[in-house]
This record gives sequence, structure tokens and C-alpha cells, in this order.
Amino acid sequence: MSLGSKGTPAVRSPRCSWTTVALGVHTAVTAVFVLMPLVVLVAYSFSGARYATVWGGFSTKWYVRLFANDELRDALWLTVKLALLSTLLATVLGTAAALGHWRLSVRAARAGRAVQSLFFLPVMVPEIVLGLALLIFFTKVWVVERGLWTMTAGHVVFCVCYVFAVVSARLRGFDARLLEAARDLGASPWQAFRLVQLPLMRPGILGGALLSLAISLDEFVVSYFVTGAGISTLPVKIFAMMKKGVTPEINALASLLLMVSVVLALLSVFVQRRGR
Repeated sequence: MSLGSKGTPAVRSPRCSWTTVALGVHTAVTAVFVLMPLVVLVAYSFSGARYATVWGGFSTKWYVRLFANDELRDALWLTVKLALLSTLLATVLGTAAALGHWRLSVRAARAGRAVQSLFFLPVMVPEIVLGLALLIFFTKVWVVERGLWTMTAGHVVFCVCYVFAVVSARLRGFDARLLEAARDLGASPWQAFRLVQLPLMRPGILGGALLSLAISLDEFVVSYFVTGAGISTLPVKIFAMMKKGVTPEINALASLLLMVSVVLALLSVFVQRRGR
């Protein structure tokens, strides 16, 4: 080991080996492969041509037409309302489930792992299978008119899994002795939860809610199966518009959905990292 001028061990800079270069090139190629279609979509949403795949000069007229379309405004309002309702219910249910799972895991780790596997099941099941199962449930078991509330119930089924996963990850490092210390200092069970545990859970709850909101805004398959007659979310509306051919308006609408989803996902990551 070589020593520095003051007798301390000299720090060697890492060498740039061929494996480092290969991994860097692989990462760059993968990023381009994944992001390039999205970049092309956004770029062509600003094309002034009448056709979706032809560049006709820079123009924002298709975005202007979007906001002047009454059907799309109605679909946007329904999508936002559905996402907010689903996120609210999923956040409450997912947080309560994560808290119960954490308490169960403290007492019985094996039972906690079994419960965790059950909560991840709706995420692992193919969406078309989940959508079909919900359709059969709403037509044969819980017979109701399909509309906003059936779509909300369908979105909550998978959104609650993401909230559960994020909040459970936040609770994984929580020390139960903190609650015992609060109780020893005279706090009631509710005060110990509200003043000690809940503030530490808050970044996970907010991060899970933002992730749930982003997923609900983009969901198509479940919405398509459980939607009612005469109402459509934006993803379902895009699918209906594509039956007539891909137009620049579809590019603009898809670009807006993409932008909102990216912003919400980045906010979720930022909130969780800052909470650490």
C-alpha cells in the first residue's frame, strides 16, 4: 500500500476497465431503446401535418383542438375524478393494511409473508384476467349498473397493492420499541401512533398515493371492462379514437398523459427519498 505525503494511505482512483465501459454502453443503448418511442411520440404531437406519422413543421394546434373538444373534456374530468376517488380509497385501505401487516409481522413473520403474497397477487395477475374477473363479479355477484363506482372499485383493487407495498417498505425499518417508549412516557396508544409512528409513515403514504394516482390515470384494461355505457376515461377514449386511425390529436393527448404520469412518478420517488 502506498502512503501519501502525510503518511496516510493514498487513495487510488478506480480504473476504467472494459467491463465498466461495456456496462455504460449497455445502459445508454437500453435507455435509448426504451425512451426513443416516447420521444418520437411527443415530437410528432407538435407536427402541423394532418397525419400522425408525417412531420409538417412545428405547431401546437393539436393541443389547442384538444381543449376545444367537449368529449375529451368530459373524458378528462371523468378520468381525474376516478383517479382521485380511487387514490383516496386505496390510500386509506392500503395504509391500514400495511400497518396491520407490520403488526402481524412483528408477532409472526411467516404469517406476515403469507399476507404480503396475497396483497401482491392482483399485481401479478394479467390485467385482462383481472378485468374479466371484475366484469363477472359486477354482473353475476354484485349486480350493479356499471359506471363511475364500478370503475372506482376496479381501480382500488390494484391501486391498494401499490400503496400497501410502498407503506410496508417504509414500515420495514420501524422499531416497535419507539412505541413502547412513548407508552412508558405516558402516551395513550392513539397518541403514540399519531405522534411517533404516523409522522415516520407519512412520506410512504404520500409516495404511495402519488404512485396510485399515476397508475389510475393511465389504466385502460380494467376501465374498459367495467365502464358503463356512454362514459369513457381518457385511455378508453384514445382506444376508441384509434379505431378510426391514428391522428395528431391522439399523439397530443397521449403526450399529455405521459407527461402527467412522469411528473407524478418523479414526485413519488422524491417524496420517499426525502422522507428517509
